[in-house]
Formats: sequence, structure tokens, C-alpha cells
Amino acid sequence: MGRAPDLKGHPSKDIVGTKGDELKGKRIVLCITGSVAAVQCSEIARDLMRHGAEVFAVMSQMAQKIIHPDLMEWATGNPVVTELTGKIEHVALTGVYPEKKADLILVAPATANTISKIACGIDDTPVTSTVSAAFGLEIPLVIVPAMHESMYRHPIVAENIKRLQTLGVEFVGPRVEEGKAKIATAGEIVNTVIGRLGTKDMVGSRVLVTAGPTIEYIDPIRVITNKSSGKMGIAVAEEARRRGAQVTLIYGHGTTPPPSGMKTFEVETTKQMHDRVLSELKTGRYDLLIAAAAATDFAPETSHDKKIDSHSAKTVNVKLKSLPKMIDEVKKVSPRTFLVAFKAEYKISNQELVERARARLRSSRADLIVANDVGREGRGFQTDTNEVFIIGRDRKVVHVPLSPKPDVAKKLFDRIREKMHERN
Repeated sequence: MGRAPDLKGHPSKDIVGTKGDELKGKRIVLCITGSVAAVQCSEIARDLMRHGAEVFAVMSQMAQKIIHPDLMEWATGNPVVTELTGKIEHVALTGVYPEKKADLILVAPATANTISKIACGIDDTPVTSTVSAAFGLEIPLVIVPAMHESMYRHPIVAENIKRLQTLGVEFVGPRVEEGKAKIATAGEIVNTVIGRLGTKDMVGSRVLVTAGPTIEYIDPIRVITNKSSGKMGIAVAEEARRRGAQVTLIYGHGTTPPPSGMKTFEVETTKQMHDRVLSELKTGRYDLLIAAAAATDFAPETSHDKKIDSHSAKTVNVKLKSLPKMIDEVKKVSPRTFLVAFKAEYKISNQELVERARARLRSSRADLIVANDVGREGRGFQTDTNEVFIIGRDRKVVHVPLSPKPDVAKKLFDRIREKMHERN
């Protein structure tokens, strides 16, 4: 009889930390129940691992009728719990060994049946027993429901969800698409887990973020804009939420879909973004404004009410006018708001990039400014990565080399917290 292979170096774990280290050292127990949404669990597990987590799967008998345990062992690189034996797996995963104690229990997907059992303290499956053990040890619990939309309206199911929420259980989703309730996306689930376990140094703070491009109309169907996708601003907003802040996001036309869990406003034109930001500053106490949007700097002097006929008009002259800069008004409206400005340049030296950013820092009275060169490959517009220079009034320059935008956002907030602490 041959020896069992040593799986300490399981190849599936090669992806750990490839997207970030927000969950480094964290042990997540992924509990899977008998919903067809279980087909997404390998993706959920792998995304958690890409952010640094160690993932252990626990499956109910019904879940095993949807996906095979071998899939989850491949996805996580760890053995899968499919039944409770003399090894008392549910206790081992949740705390019999302190150094191996789970940091969070994630039930995804969670059926109405499992949610109600958890709410009533029933543990008759590996999943519900694991959750019961976790409750007794006060391990954070996140539940991602997946059921038919009508079942959310069942008064007992709704009551059980509320009951669990009062006990500190966090629910994610559902999202409604095509007239149906669907499980939250893997990204939403991972962001919630990171938010639950990550640094909470912004609790009690109100943060306003702008993201994405704005557009200016030439006629009803033709516009002037830029290539911003809004990914950097979205990453900043998500990082603020993860750190416990109350976030308001104002995002421009065509922006990457905004995350859930924050107040949002969609705008089109630079004036609309300008007015919305100033309105928020006037009516609410914001501790921090991060102006990551790439608002259009110019607009046609005349915008046509009707579509310009491309057959009869062989030449169209468009005269542009410059638009007011929103960040120049921030300190006038809300002097105490900590202002972080962004400045994009195109194919210039790092020295010139920093010098131009410093000049803009002074003229806008910003507290920090983030400068990047969008003319370099993999930086800025429509990319998942960025390289930035974070410059303060103290003339200190923090260089963040080419990194995924969520990592850039994390480094930015570390610098923001440092400067806000100094000011306070």
C-alpha cells in the first residue's frame, strides 16, 4: 500500500495572495448548502484565496448532489468535510486548537431551510453543526442567501433573517437580475469578508468619493469624454467601506458598476458632478473627500438640441470652453474636509509629474494629491493596475509602484490616515 501524498504544497494554493494580502493569515470556513448556486463556490473560494485566505469547505448532503466534494478540494487545496465523524470536524474547524481557529464562517449559498435551522439553533448537517459551534465561540458569521425571490417574502424566513441580523450575522445580497433573485457575485462576497476582517480605522468617518468620467453633449447622441473606467475610484470607495467608513460615491457615465453597501449617485456631465459634490458637502459633514473622477475639462460652447445630420453636414466645427474645477471649490464650502485630489498626466518624466502635482496641490488647497501618468502601459485608464505618486503638503512623496488598483487604494488610505492623524 503506497503512502498518501503530502499535500502541504498543494498546487491549487499557488494563487494565494495574487490579488492582495487583505486576508493573509485568515482562515475562512466556506459552508455550502443544497442550492444550485453552489456551482459558484469554487470561484468564491478561489477569490478568497487570491486575497490571502486559507479556505476550508464544509458541505451538506444536499450540496453534494449539486457539486462534487473533489471540486472543492481542488479549489481550496484542503480536504472537504462532508460528514461529521469521530474527528469532530465542526469543533476542530472552529476552535479546539486556538492556532487553527476559524476567523470567519461563510455560508454560501444558504438556502431558506439552512437559514431557518441556524436561526432556531438546529444542527443536523455538517453545515449547521459548524455554524452552531462557531456561534458559541463568537466567530463572525456571514450568510449569502440563495433562494427563489418569493421565499424572501415568506414571513417566517424574513423573521429568521432579522433574528440572525440582531445577533450580529451579516447577510450579503441577493441581487435582482432578469426579474429573479440571484446570489451575490463572488466579488461582493469577498469584499464583505474583507470588510468584516480587515482594518477598521475609519469607523465613524464620512467619506465622499468621485469616480469615473463625465460626458459633455455635442448633440443628443454625440459626446466629448475620456477613457476613464472608474476602476480606481471604485477601488478607493471599496477600501473606505472595508475600513468601516460611511461612504457616498458619486460616479460618472460608463463607470464600472458601483459596489453595494454605500450611498450612490450617478451623474453624466461635469456640472452635474460638480453640483452634486458641493451639495453633499453643504448638507452633510464629510471628513474626507477623494476626488478620483476624471471629470471632462472642456465642453462645447453650443450643444445642439437635435442630432446633427451627418449626410448634409460634411464639416462640423465644435468650439470648446473650459469648465470650472470642482476641487477648487471644496475648501471654500467645507474647510475642514480632508481633500485628496487626483492628477493625470501623459508621458512625462517622474520629476515633472511630481512638480506639476505639487503646483496643483497648492492651487486647490488639497491635503494630498495622487499623480499618475496614464500614457504608460498598465497605468490609469481602463486598466486593473496603476502606479502613483502620493504627495503631501509636507513635500513627502510616497511612490506606489505598478500594483493592482485595490492595493493602490490601500496604500493611499494608509497615507491618508497618517496625515489625518497628524492634523487632528
